[in-house]
Amino acid sequence: MFSLQRNLNQLRKLSNQSRSKSYIVNLDNINQNVKRIEYAVRGPLVIRAGEIEKELKAGTSNKSFSEVIRANIGDCHATGQKPLTYFRQVIACCTDTSLLDSPKYPNDVKEKVKLLLSYCGGNSVGAYSDSAGIEIARQHCAEYIAERDGIPSNWQDIVLTTGASEGVRAVLALINSSSTDDKPSGVLIPIPQYPLYTATIAEYAMHPIKYYLDEENEWQLNIKELKRALDNDRSLCKPKAIVIINPGNPTGSVLSKENIKEIIKFAKEEGLMIIADEVYQHNIYKEGAAFHSFKKVMHEMGLEIELASLMSSSKGYMGECGLRGGYCEFINLQPEVKALFLKMLSARLCCSILGQIAMDCVVSPPKPGDQSYDLFASEKNAILESLKAKAKLAAETFNSIPNMKSNPVAGAMYAFPQIILPEKAIKEARDKNMEPDFFYAKNLLEKTGICIVPGSGFGQIPGTYHFRTTILPQLGELRKMMDRLKVFHLQFLEDYK
Repeated sequence: MFSLQRNLNQLRKLSNQSRSKSYIVNLDNINQNVKRIEYAVRGPLVIRAGEIEKELKAGTSNKSFSEVIRANIGDCHATGQKPLTYFRQVIACCTDTSLLDSPKYPNDVKEKVKLLLSYCGGNSVGAYSDSAGIEIARQHCAEYIAERDGIPSNWQDIVLTTGASEGVRAVLALINSSSTDDKPSGVLIPIPQYPLYTATIAEYAMHPIKYYLDEENEWQLNIKELKRALDNDRSLCKPKAIVIINPGNPTGSVLSKENIKEIIKFAKEEGLMIIADEVYQHNIYKEGAAFHSFKKVMHEMGLEIELASLMSSSKGYMGECGLRGGYCEFINLQPEVKALFLKMLSARLCCSILGQIAMDCVVSPPKPGDQSYDLFASEKNAILESLKAKAKLAAETFNSIPNMKSNPVAGAMYAFPQIILPEKAIKEARDKNMEPDFFYAKNLLEKTGICIVPGSGFGQIPGTYHFRTTILPQLGELRKMMDRLKVFHLQFLEDYK
């Protein structure tokens, strides 16, 4: 609420400054839904972090630290992760085919490049692909899913997207009938949630049906809470779908198979499409935890429900955020509706060819016996082992600090610890028209250079306070960050006791 009010105040200030000019497009006649969009992971704290970085670089800062640690967003390469050699070799050769004559590149890389380019117009990554994506890459996605789940996958049910984010937006656009119905289309979303969902729902004038994840049960979904949320908002909207993020962002949770079964049963009973955000399926750290796809569990239950499963090349062990690769697999979608969805996608022409190639590398990596396999497996395993160690370090550190507690970081790339703030700090934050956890995070940034995202940017049970941090900084950097955070937190408690 406070973040939204701050943005509106800034808009009004800018509006007052520009009243002497006449604008055809102004705050009164633009799409009013745009004003409602909030995206915490790139919010005001991130802007301030950038300003501090410039001050440090220019030598004009009086800060006690020498660098900003950006733990606000899941950007693997920005925090020091090295690109996988195989991915970059394939992309390099696809963009500069003269490299295919170089002995520096393995034969399996060259064969893959030749195969991919044979499906591109003019054998060039500069040509458009089909709106749904390069056919061979979609086939490889289907093979990957079939191998993962042990059940068939039809490549024609798969579309390649500009990251999973575009897939989310496209699915929500497809099911949104807010403009023609007497009530807005409703979508159940988890709280805490990834801000993409609330931002897109706001932009599309849809209605968010917010259900709380069970923090006391490692952020699993409570079916009674799902029913409470749905019954509470049923009169305000036409419920269409339920969003599940597994492994969880921002919570770092991994859903149990039994919990997934309960969710599928609930969706079937309530007539809801399932939107399964499964982009972190490679990121499982907790002993005994495992990734179970909604598609596979639904198949085992013998149920048929409309399902959209989303995957990305940005997360996992790959971390290729900037290349913007992703896919969406539709299950049990009415053929006529799927045809209309593909027609809708045709308006974008196609997503980035390099993003599609990155996604192909994810779903069709080197196999044992291939020239690139040993190096690829070594790099992949090293990244995942490092993430596992950092997940353990983060949770153990938070649980060692007074007035702070964290569930295990079972998967994904984030921790979402709860902080118990002193009443004096809460009052000062309110007096400054700030959310208390935003106030905490702002102080942390100014005094330590650590940039995190307050829990209020993701949603949380009223009266509780959290923050989200990535576990992506390199291990030495993460240890330094944890030490700084602990010192700050203890001093913060002392200052506001």
